[in-house]
Amino acid sequence: MIRKQLGEASNEAERNLETAALAVPGWTTDGLTYEPVPGGISNSNWRIFLTDQPKTFFLKVPGEGTEHFIDRSAANNASVRAFEVGVGAEVIHFDAETGIEVFEFIEGLKTSTNGDFLNRTVRTNAAHAIKAFNDAEGLILQKTTMDMIEEHFDQVLTFGGHFPQDFTWLNAKFREAKSALTASGLDLVPCMNDTLAGNFLLDPQNKVLLVDFEYASNNDRCAELALWFVEMCFDRETELEVIEEYFGTVDPKIVARITIFKALVDLKWSTWAMVQNQLSALDFDYFKYGAWKHMRARIVMSDPQWTTWLRAL
Repeated sequence: MIRKQLGEASNEAERNLETAALAVPGWTTDGLTYEPVPGGISNSNWRIFLTDQPKTFFLKVPGEGTEHFIDRSAANNASVRAFEVGVGAEVIHFDAETGIEVFEFIEGLKTSTNGDFLNRTVRTNAAHAIKAFNDAEGLILQKTTMDMIEEHFDQVLTFGGHFPQDFTWLNAKFREAKSALTASGLDLVPCMNDTLAGNFLLDPQNKVLLVDFEYASNNDRCAELALWFVEMCFDRETELEVIEEYFGTVDPKIVARITIFKALVDLKWSTWAMVQNQLSALDFDYFKYGAWKHMRARIVMSDPQWTTWLRAL
């Protein structure tokens, strides 16, 4: 990883980072150096080194177009809440106008991969961390998975994104699920809404820390678990193990609820990807990502048990 000094920016991302670093209150920028932090498909992330500080910092610069998806003040609220309950990094600085956030960079942690979750200890610790955040005091933003889908449908229309050929069918299935879930009552709690492997950090003892709360809101806790399950590609046995770890029991109603939400979270992120495909300047194949998630949503929605799951809610 190449570390640069302040003033050595050679591209737009580095220039934006240097502007952001100069604006952080209390930083002595003489001798400041920085290097990119890999990962992330929405923002540019950086590690900052200060000559007068023994610790280093993680600085996030919002990506172009992310204001259409992310309420930065709500994300900061969630980051603070995660730190309060012991599962998040400390927030050092937040600029509500630019959305720039600075966190303490915690040494000795590694970004997890899907492979790490083959380890039952990692899964158990992650389930406990997610539950600790879900059980925290409510957030300032309430937005359910259904709200997100509706928002992204409108954005695809606004920005000229892609709807799949069978959108009418997908939309009808979504309406069925939304109606059934709403009628059953929603268990609204703080949710990350972005539980991909890269948002879990592991220490050498496999203790889990959560990062990246940009999409956080009060949402149904079963949506949180559904997204985690599809991101991890857990098999059925593993899902039931995690459900029991999280809830203390395996309730068929909860299993059905999570299954329905699996389809909806994939529909949410597939539609999000089609908007990002129109707006983002990052080098990422959003269209392929979205097409894959559309396909996975179809698998659940076309299952012969779909109506049975809806009735079980």
